[in-house]
Amino acid sequence: MSSPLSAVALVWLAWVASWLAGRLWADRAEARPRRGREMPYVALNVAGSLLMVLGRPGGGLPSWAPWRVAVAPGWSLVGLSVAGLAFTWWARLHLGRLWSSSVTRKAEHRIVDTGPYALVRHPIYTGLILAVLATGALLGGATACLGTLLVASGMCVKARLEERFLREQLGAEAYDAYARRVPMLVPFLPSRRS
Repeated sequence: MSSPLSAVALVWLAWVASWLAGRLWADRAEARPRRGREMPYVALNVAGSLLMVLGRPGGGLPSWAPWRVAVAPGWSLVGLSVAGLAFTWWARLHLGRLWSSSVTRKAEHRIVDTGPYALVRHPIYTGLILAVLATGALLGGATACLGTLLVASGMCVKARLEERFLREQLGAEAYDAYARRVPMLVPFLPSRRS
């Protein structure tokens, strides 16, 4: 591998391919939020992802680059991206067949509060935010950084939607007790009901 940029591109490609292949290993959804409720986070994530891809060096969009990352710090950012994506896989494997790419309730759905879900309520989003922020810092261009902020915002919007949906589907009392014990996205921060 010749550069951190090439490495991070391969890391993301491997993650996307494995994540899509893993869709086969999930139970059918029993309930979903009302139609159209997911559009805001989907729009933010799609727009942000496109800006990151097209705003990278040689990506096609002109982008002012406020900084250039040297090789050694670049590899550190690749490592942070890998750590974030590994955290997503830990969470996904821990959820097992309860996992879904969209906000849903599965048959026999319950509050999972062990493994990565004892650290944060939304470890997949936490891992993605870490990986996206590290990748955006590595890319360094203004367009890619804007894309990074849109994707991170999309993950926060999706987490809030999921919070409301799970509170409604699994019971406000039980979900609020979990929310008081475990922070939403940032581990080790004092928790509060979101």
